[in-house]
Amino acid sequence: MPILSWLSREDDLKRANQTQYRLLEELPKLSYGDKNIGNMLIQGDNLEALKALLPFYAGQVKCIYIDPPYNTGSAFEHYDDNLEHTKWLSMIYPRLELLRELLTEDGSIWISIDDDEGHYLKVICDEIFGRKNFVNTVIWQKKHTRANDAKWFSDNHDLILCFTKNKEVWRPNLLQRNESSLTNYTNPDNDPRGIWASGPCHAKTPAEKDIYEITTPSGRKIMPPAGTSWRFNKEKFQELIDDNRIYFGTNGNNVPRYKRFITEVQDGFVPLTIWTRDEVADNQEGKTEIKKLFPNLPFSTPKPERLIERILTLGSNPNDLVLDSFLGSGTTAAVALKMGRQFIGIEMGEHAQTHCVVRLKKVIDGERGGISESIGWQGSGGFRFFQLGEPVFDSEGRINEKIKFCQLAAHIWFYETKTPFNKPRKKSSFLGMHNGTAYALLYNGILHDRRINGGNVLTTPMLDIIINDAGNAEYDSFVIYGECSRIGEKRLKSNKIVFKQIPYDLKIK
Repeated sequence: MPILSWLSREDDLKRANQTQYRLLEELPKLSYGDKNIGNMLIQGDNLEALKALLPFYAGQVKCIYIDPPYNTGSAFEHYDDNLEHTKWLSMIYPRLELLRELLTEDGSIWISIDDDEGHYLKVICDEIFGRKNFVNTVIWQKKHTRANDAKWFSDNHDLILCFTKNKEVWRPNLLQRNESSLTNYTNPDNDPRGIWASGPCHAKTPAEKDIYEITTPSGRKIMPPAGTSWRFNKEKFQELIDDNRIYFGTNGNNVPRYKRFITEVQDGFVPLTIWTRDEVADNQEGKTEIKKLFPNLPFSTPKPERLIERILTLGSNPNDLVLDSFLGSGTTAAVALKMGRQFIGIEMGEHAQTHCVVRLKKVIDGERGGISESIGWQGSGGFRFFQLGEPVFDSEGRINEKIKFCQLAAHIWFYETKTPFNKPRKKSSFLGMHNGTAYALLYNGILHDRRINGGNVLTTPMLDIIINDAGNAEYDSFVIYGECSRIGEKRLKSNKIVFKQIPYDLKIK
């Protein structure tokens, strides 16, 4: 598969792996509402924030939407959107790598972009997500007015690239039918099966065996239109006529039409790849929404809530986890709240506090802007606010002494299993089982004691405690991390124990 090359590519391919794990520290005074439902607002560099989320949320996010800087040369107040092309590629590549790790197997990622970087972005996504997992490029009508002062073309659309973690198992949800979609459904013959719409009975690609004469109820003889054949063979056509599935008009003299009953069609629409402003709004509506919240508009092109509603409708269900690592004005988080999704939003600038927090508080309190009226939003929910804290490991791989047991356990578990960590019960060094291997951690945070028998050193009594905590489970091997071991190699081997010494055997960076 062709790949994209740029000046710093070799370094950028290593950047995600080399980014340090950092702690996420909550600022309770900025958290709001119900803090137990899992919503997170994180302030900080999104590359470091995404890395910090991996041990806890790898493979857990159902739908990701991001609206990264477009690299258009425009002067954004809150973003450096005048990145040189190589720097833009350097910025986006490692972040997409981490975002992929956070997706569920049946998850999807939606990326807003324009033509300046859109085609380069497609090639990068092909490499990271796999070309086979590309779904489509959506054309979004971002404005309707014609710019007659444009030098070449009046730019009226943006692109939204959609990729999945695994296209074989991912399917978009259907779009809800509305009243206008039912206008073609009638019941002129009073069929007891209800309203129906009709379609042609001929096929554009003809089959010789299906070219035959039909006699209508009025006695008229009809052949399929020139260059076509009937859609059904002679026997099937007669079955459909007998079942009142073919309509010949009120007088029984018309060209036959096949009846499709509303009760038999999908309960919704498959999405198109062109989204008009009438369906999902445009930039102007997005600006209007933000102005109602913040009269001194801080964002040039905020995305409208109806656009994000469309993406979350297609890519997620209620209670699914949604993530936006370029949160901007907070639109994705606001819409996720209103639609009953859980969210993680990441924003680097000060407006994470001055705008995102303020907006989400208003939503929780029942703010009526955006999609609130159409979905009957009354307010509810909550979120916890975090900032990036200390690195888990220093530059030489030593453990930060501020790290607690559960934090180190999460990183070790993720390193060993590449799955998110579920906190163990209190006073237990046993972490869990994964694919036949058991894991335990002997670390200062578990028993708050540095003595030989206090919980950091593997001794015979401590091994008995660990095996007991594991519930005497059957395992192929038992990996135990600790400061040192006082048990001989022979006994370790007989118990299928693999001892790893902290910090020397910790390879998480």
